[in-house]
Amino acid sequence: MTRTPDRLPHGPLPEGPEKRREVEAMFDRIATRYDRVNRVMSLGLDKRWRRAAVRALELPPGSRVLDVACGTGDLCDELRTVSHSPIGIDLSGGMLAAAHTVSPLVRGDALCLALPDASVDGVVSGFALRNVVDLAAYFAECTRVLRPGGRTAALETAEPTNPLVRAGHRVWFRTLVPAIAGRLSGDRAAYRYLPRSASYLPPTDELLQLVHAAGFDQVERRTFTGGAVQLIVGTRR
Repeated sequence: MTRTPDRLPHGPLPEGPEKRREVEAMFDRIATRYDRVNRVMSLGLDKRWRRAAVRALELPPGSRVLDVACGTGDLCDELRTVSHSPIGIDLSGGMLAAAHTVSPLVRGDALCLALPDASVDGVVSGFALRNVVDLAAYFAECTRVLRPGGRTAALETAEPTNPLVRAGHRVWFRTLVPAIAGRLSGDRAAYRYLPRSASYLPPTDELLQLVHAAGFDQVERRTFTGGAVQLIVGTRR
């Protein structure tokens, strides 16, 4: 029987196809309460982070932008506020069913985007990189669907470098978030798994190199909230 996150041991996290199945099942389970819990986890700062990601695209109004792992559509809505034309894609049918956006949404895999080559001006994602099975393949797909000169912006969790801030962040993210969010969502195991999933992310230098190797220039990393959140941006060569 396939393991689901509520039965995951405290050992190694799943990889490959097993990770894909478990991530999909987990988000299906928490979809209806995801938005509420997300506000609590981010202390209400998530909207500010999304605005920063949209600004970082530096695209003119009317640009066609793909939101990968769009969830319930928060980034799609943020893109619409600046007159972009967003399209959302997500692996989880539960998340798409709970979506509140009016933007067009598609169920699909981030590693096999159902779009033609060079068909969008921008690609964004919000806290999705750690849930992707193969980051190199993901960034290659972003390159494929972006027009030359198009932009990508990926929000993700990070580890603060300041020792005091890092210590506080660890208590919040690894201990308090699983307890509080687990109680609010009714799925404690999912919110124990999500902080652990940050270990899927490679070190900063390696992550930026993956983006550059996939075909992006002007690759840079920005941080927010004391370094607890990072934004990776780049321009398609």
